[in-house]
Amino acid sequence: MLNCAINPLLLRQFWSVVETTQANILLHLDDSTLVRHLTHDLQTQRLLDAEETTAVNHYIESRLPLIRDIAQSRVSPEFCGSAI
Repeated sequence: MLNCAINPLLLRQFWSVVETTQANILLHLDDSTLVRHLTHDLQTQRLLDAEETTAVNHYIESRLPLIRDIAQSRVSPEFCGSAI
């Protein structure tokens, strides 16, 4: 089990990174490369210690389907089911 919880500020910064990352990157990188890419982008905003890095990596891995769903909705709005 992780000893380091992800604090709310770090979570907000992470999801901001997801929102500003190009959708094609989120959709086309393999899982491990995407985790590294997002972690690196987050580290450019905030210095993470080893425990935070491990916690963030696990968090990202557990949210990959959601991250890709969000990216897919940005490239094809009909994915959201918003028919008028």
